[in-house]
Amino acid sequence: MLKEALRFGDPDAKDILIQITGEQETDFLQKEFDQICALSGREDILLIAIPVSDWNMDLSPWEAPAVFGNEGFGGGAQKTLEELSGRIRTIRSEAAADAKLYLGGYSLAGLFALWAGTRMDAFEGIAAASPSVWFPGFTDYLKTHPVRAKYVYLSLGDREERTRHPVMRTVGDAIRETEEILKQQGIITELEWNPGNHFKEPDLRMAKGFARLPDGSQKRSE
Repeated sequence: MLKEALRFGDPDAKDILIQITGEQETDFLQKEFDQICALSGREDILLIAIPVSDWNMDLSPWEAPAVFGNEGFGGGAQKTLEELSGRIRTIRSEAAADAKLYLGGYSLAGLFALWAGTRMDAFEGIAAASPSVWFPGFTDYLKTHPVRAKYVYLSLGDREERTRHPVMRTVGDAIRETEEILKQQGIITELEWNPGNHFKEPDLRMAKGFARLPDGSQKRSE
């Protein structure tokens, strides 16, 4: 279930960044927005952050066993997507006719952003920062379900695959495969490697992706 959205920036912006978040991220969203403005050299943007109620349930595209602890993945992303579609209709009704929408997320929310990009064509670009592309079956899914956005930004920490955890250590190969799949589908794709593990500077990693989206998606039309 999606919670009440948090908004940062210009309400009349023509570039609207939509971020699916967990409650653990809401404390640094203002800092993230400030970094987006600094990195892009712009202030005429709007960030709409929409928290989910249940991270593992609401963002997983299908059911999967637990990776950490006992809580598995409930496969509730389709319901989340339906709610997001309703939010998007409202956002479009309030925005300028030529406004462009971009979707992003961190970790499992980054995986959701990529998956949502295969299900709807509302977004010019997608930013998936340190996305959970290790998720069982996801890269195979991408091969037959192309992302519909013009541009995709991917990132990963350079220490994320350096772990003894048998699932987590597959993330490096999975992000490289994801990049290759997207490029083969004709999508402009950028993969950036950041220093550190999965938990280092998530606000900056997300800001880097969002700062690139308008410029990256513009490349398709040049």
